[in-house]
Amino acid sequence: MASLLGAQYESSSDDDAGSAPIRSNPAPAIVAAPDVPVEGSSQLHLMLRKPTDTALTYNATYDDLTRPQAGPANPFKSGNSMSGIKRKNVLTGYAEEAAISEATFITQQRTFQSLGYTKDPSQPGAFVGDMEQVARYEGKDVVQMRPSKEESAAIRRKRQKKGDSSIVEGEGAYLGPWAKYEDDELAGREADALAELGSDEEYIEESIVPSNIPAMDKKATAYQDDLSRTETTEFHGTEERDYQGRTYMHVPQDLDIDLKKEPGSAKNFIPKKLVHTWKSHTKPITSLRFFPGSGHLLLSSSADSKVKLWDVYHSRELLRTYSGHSNSISDTTFDPTGATFLSASYDRQIKLWDAEYGKCIQRFTTGKTPHVVRFNPDPANSHEFLAGMSDKKIVQFDIRTAAITQEYDHHLDAVNTLTFVDNNRRFISTSDDKSLRAWEYNIPVPIKFIAEPHLYALVRAAPHPNGKYVAFQSGDNSIVVYGATDKFRQNRKKLFRGHNNAGYAIDVAISPDGQFVTSGDSGGYVCFWDWKTGKMWHKIKAGGKEGSAVTCVDWHPRETSKVATAGLEGVIKYWD
Repeated sequence: MASLLGAQYESSSDDDAGSAPIRSNPAPAIVAAPDVPVEGSSQLHLMLRKPTDTALTYNATYDDLTRPQAGPANPFKSGNSMSGIKRKNVLTGYAEEAAISEATFITQQRTFQSLGYTKDPSQPGAFVGDMEQVARYEGKDVVQMRPSKEESAAIRRKRQKKGDSSIVEGEGAYLGPWAKYEDDELAGREADALAELGSDEEYIEESIVPSNIPAMDKKATAYQDDLSRTETTEFHGTEERDYQGRTYMHVPQDLDIDLKKEPGSAKNFIPKKLVHTWKSHTKPITSLRFFPGSGHLLLSSSADSKVKLWDVYHSRELLRTYSGHSNSISDTTFDPTGATFLSASYDRQIKLWDAEYGKCIQRFTTGKTPHVVRFNPDPANSHEFLAGMSDKKIVQFDIRTAAITQEYDHHLDAVNTLTFVDNNRRFISTSDDKSLRAWEYNIPVPIKFIAEPHLYALVRAAPHPNGKYVAFQSGDNSIVVYGATDKFRQNRKKLFRGHNNAGYAIDVAISPDGQFVTSGDSGGYVCFWDWKTGKMWHKIKAGGKEGSAVTCVDWHPRETSKVATAGLEGVIKYWD
């Protein structure tokens, strides 16, 4: 601006006035206060067309700049055109609060379940549900329909006497709560009351619901036991007997390895290649068991409710199929001689089979699901076995009488593993209650209880050949080791990691010489660790499909590097 003025008016001095040059073009007039149109408040919103604008194109008054911007009218605010609408207190509208006691609510709920109607809490005297039933019972609830004390006393007088508890049979024998009514109709009314109200005995003693109330369908609570007695077997081998009349139970002598030598006498090595595959099961494999001692046979069970026996040497063929369960098999175990074996299933049955001829010798059940079964390895008690059940109990059976000889009831959840230790005089059990308990055989009181805060559920177990330790598959992707002697302490120096077992019950196995620890993996691998150092030696991809977990692993008791694996594929693989 200074340069512009200097160009038009070079000097204001009187001395220099005569020498100033005169321009031919007159300078334009400068207006110091131009006229600014004043728009209304509506113009203000029109001028701010973009939310990002920071300047106005006209002069706004202070009142316009400081005036609050009016938003939409609140339809729920009193004083407007929608003042009749109540304010929302829930997402879907307005809900009126009502106070009702718990006893009243339970009474109305049971009335609706039994009779099909209940009172409408929003409208006094109104009902919701079956109006025909309302008219039939005059709108009474189950409490109002109770008989009077006089009627209840008359009903009780017609009941048989409970009897003397010291008398077992005959006149005056103890009947207790099984005492019947002299009138069959009253007995039916009691049954209806038990079914409808589902209350305790004292309440039923004082209140009997009329017999015209419909009873609950008894199929809803009926217990269906597996009463199947149709066990079958099928021989699949080329010939049942050899040229000397011996069956497959005979330990072969024509091999380059002595199957009768002492177990663990040979040094073991890690297998590296697949040598054979057995296919017959149609669902995931649940257990693998080599024949005790020689290992010339392999027993497998599956979720297809079948147990199969395979030949490990010679033709390596399927020898026999045992069929007798109606649901998935949870575990199998040979007796110490191998002549018989047990199969436990989710059909709540435990069955004893003849391994040679396939006959079902005995059946055992407690009405609960057996998760693990183990024969007692002691020759003096080989006729007994333990079963870990889903109802937290460990049950001891005698196969000669099928009777329960002992119960070990201290766990708080389903039993997962049973392992005999200390020359078979004791055994260790683990459970889903994340605890470990040690027991003296035949004594139902644990001698050791371990339940530390950092423990996870121990789902599978394997004893070390030296008899001093037991390895457990832990739910935190690790294998932990506990002592099998008097202390039963965890050996914190031996911890095996590097595999993934979360969500699966994966077997853990130890080589016959005690040098290697083996486990499956949920990703389809078989992992091998060194027992002394705890370092992982090798991993083998044993699952064919991606994510096909390997859940069953077992070392051959006589070979140096033979391992059998199986899993969700339903295929058994033999490694060397």
